[in-house]
Amino acid sequence: VFLCSSLRVILCLVGQAVLRQAHSSVPPQPVPPLLQTLQRYLTALEPLLPPDELQHTRKIVQKFGCPGGLGEKLQRELIKRAKHSHNWISDWWVQWAYLECRQPLAVHSNPAISLPNRDFTDWRGQLVFASKLIAGVLDFKAQVDSGKLALEYMRGQPLCMELFPQLFSSCRIPGPKHDHVVHYGRPRRGPAHITVVRNYQFFQLDVYNSDGTPLTESQIHAQLLRIRSQSWKTDKQPMGILTSEHRHTWGQAYTRLLRDKINKESVRLIEKSIFTLCLDSPVMRISDEKYSSRMAAQILHGGGTFSNSGNRWFDKTLQFVVGEDGSWGLLYEHATAEGPPISTLLDHVLEYCKKPDRVRAPLIPLPMPKKLYFYINSEIKWDLEMAKQNLDILINDLDIKCFNFQHFGKEFVKQLKLSPNSFIQVAIQLAYYRVHSEVCAACDIASLRMFRGGRTDYIRSPTNQMLSFIRAFDDDAVSREAKVQLLREAVDAYSILTEQSLMGQGIDRHLLGLKLQAIEEGLSLPRIFMDTAYGLATHWKLRTGQVPTNTDSVMCFGPLAPDGYAVCYNPQQDHVHFSVTAFNCCEETNAEKLALTLERSLRDLQELFQPTV
Repeated sequence: VFLCSSLRVILCLVGQAVLRQAHSSVPPQPVPPLLQTLQRYLTALEPLLPPDELQHTRKIVQKFGCPGGLGEKLQRELIKRAKHSHNWISDWWVQWAYLECRQPLAVHSNPAISLPNRDFTDWRGQLVFASKLIAGVLDFKAQVDSGKLALEYMRGQPLCMELFPQLFSSCRIPGPKHDHVVHYGRPRRGPAHITVVRNYQFFQLDVYNSDGTPLTESQIHAQLLRIRSQSWKTDKQPMGILTSEHRHTWGQAYTRLLRDKINKESVRLIEKSIFTLCLDSPVMRISDEKYSSRMAAQILHGGGTFSNSGNRWFDKTLQFVVGEDGSWGLLYEHATAEGPPISTLLDHVLEYCKKPDRVRAPLIPLPMPKKLYFYINSEIKWDLEMAKQNLDILINDLDIKCFNFQHFGKEFVKQLKLSPNSFIQVAIQLAYYRVHSEVCAACDIASLRMFRGGRTDYIRSPTNQMLSFIRAFDDDAVSREAKVQLLREAVDAYSILTEQSLMGQGIDRHLLGLKLQAIEEGLSLPRIFMDTAYGLATHWKLRTGQVPTNTDSVMCFGPLAPDGYAVCYNPQQDHVHFSVTAFNCCEETNAEKLALTLERSLRDLQELFQPTV
């Protein structure tokens, strides 16, 4: 036993050494030239501002970037920071965008991925699949720990693999002013359990044998049956709903909760677990048309306090959700995880699920999974009641519309010699313009994994070329040939912005770095960041994201702005999956209307190239 456990430690240490070697082959993230960023910032403002306001902003930007000015001083400090840090912006970005954000993680921050239904319709199939899923995730973790996970490349360049080990045994911890993330996945004596939650009851399930080998699927299945027998519906309080609260409120409740020794032990076991498995109860059957939207909502927030929201711990980095009707998916916490590593994990799990279980279970009796208990006093009871109320309000406020656009996919766009992602971005802005008679600040996500410790930057729209096309498209006086040319120019302009962001030459993280550098030095906030144009340019009414997976999955999350939308899409060869979300409290936005307009806009763009006689 000692030798096998030692071998596991050695493999983990070898894995870490391999990862370090991979990191050394990835270059540091560059600080873009100041004047380049300022010029591109002004260009990005042109479609959003009237000429007089743009001229006012131009003067402010010129003063900021003039020789010997404040911009140059802050730029020099950023370059120094880049020389003496792992990554000059990532830690700042995570702190500013996630850990200091006080909004609830549910809906506002944690992305959900809903995957194609599995072939089962009852609890028996649910547990068989959940066993396979757990084994698949542990198999992926073993590859990460041993350094056998294949190094990923983009455009021939190696990508940073740092985020992979952090996916496991990590959790976000609430605080009064800001949160922090803890990582328990150490090579020596790292956690050996996952958390399973069913009917609002949490269990510690050890997933390794005493010799360090992972449990087989049949062993895991036997343990899940035990958990089921111990978790019949009772009057248990849905403790997980506390984690859906406003972060300041949850931070105070967290302190109260952990005063009790039993509560502290239970919470720590959840936080330390490798990941969480949520075994959801059946939900009311609805029409096929609305099913995908309902399932995305279930993964995203659990459906409410009378459904499965109590089966979540929103602070946990990885939560796999398996329903009794064959639905399943993943919810992840954004401070630690990004889309591309999650996609790699899911692709591995899906491949693993195709394999039969050939490993014979050893005839060793396993300990009973440990139920986690909570002591609930009157204060905690009040916290729970408030959390239930607030989560239900948030869920009822969120409108989700998922649809599968089946008229064409990325293959059609590639045949036109255009970028599918850029093409879809133009369609989204066209749809927004048709609904609201204006364009708006929109952000798409570019991965910065080509750089050491890189996270993301934004790809901004609209561009001037996009605005020219959108204005011309519904104008009958403009010829079809002219519209095709304007569309090609709009798509190409967006592709250039995408390339710039991927190469670390985007503008948004650089501007944020300059702003945070001024704050760190105790300076007054520079006028460029006090300008109304900056507020408008960073009021993201369109939050968009592409899911680069090989399967028919749907990603969804809430809008960044109360008067905005979030649009996620997953382009496949001959179809595209979309999810659109908006808040009902805003009278101007309507997720279903934007979704229908987006579908029509895509059809209209197709007809531009394939006109019907």
